[in-house]
Amino acid sequence: MLDNLRVFIAAVEQQSLTGAALALGMTIATVSRRVQELELRLQCELFQRSNKGLRLTPAGQAYYDETASYIHEVELRLFNLDRSLNSLEGDLRVMAPLNIGRGPLDTFWQGFIRDNPSISLNIVLYDPDDDLLSHQFDIAISSGPQANSSLVQQSLGSITPILVVGPDTSFPLPTNIDELNECSSIAAHLFREWDLVNNGQEYRFCKNHRHVSNDMAITLNLVKAGAGVAMLPLSMVYHEVQSGELVRVLPEWAGKSRDIALLWPKQRSLSIRAQRFREALVLYLAQAPWFNALGR
Repeated sequence: MLDNLRVFIAAVEQQSLTGAALALGMTIATVSRRVQELELRLQCELFQRSNKGLRLTPAGQAYYDETASYIHEVELRLFNLDRSLNSLEGDLRVMAPLNIGRGPLDTFWQGFIRDNPSISLNIVLYDPDDDLLSHQFDIAISSGPQANSSLVQQSLGSITPILVVGPDTSFPLPTNIDELNECSSIAAHLFREWDLVNNGQEYRFCKNHRHVSNDMAITLNLVKAGAGVAMLPLSMVYHEVQSGELVRVLPEWAGKSRDIALLWPKQRSLSIRAQRFREALVLYLAQAPWFNALGR
């Protein structure tokens, strides 16, 4: 019925069926049929037809006065929604965990804005303990399990935490898992408990850490200063391990992998800008040596 009302209003404003057909990109026959269907539905005549053209009946005038502004507003909102969802030009609100968004994704952000100059990024870095739903976002990167039924979740893969130490420590490096207890240790809140795995073996490191921080970047700085061993995600320390700035401890052991996923609200359609972001991130992570991409 709304489509037929739209045709009726166009016929009124164009003052003819021919004009309405041109404005709507329809045939005259289709416009005529739509108006007749609307008259049957409303059980009244909307136009008086003559050789001189169309004239609104009193009922037609009443329906036009009542519905025209509403139909125009709906069309404007649909146009704006279509432009918002289907245009590459516009804002994109992205959320990412602090330890992933700053550092591991530095080159991703640079490449994304270079390849998509019409997209304006609004990036919010958050602590993994934050409530994502308290923020307005188009798409979010999540770390760890998510159990919120109001969010769509697309798994991307995982990141493995590893044990690292600075090259200039004051204690000998452990050669087996039992000697790890003798080492000074540093922990970020997210990795305060070290559950380590090695080919089916599991080990929980339970001693108190000498230094603790709620910021992984601070933990990393303390490790570089030689203050102790820390368990940090490979994404944060990959380049430092490769360059020798950090040394991997007990490389046969690692923490339990932490799942990484993309999230977006169920009630909101994923815009073409968010789709472009998703495609670019999946491609980037598939090539990142510190990421366990699905299917790799």
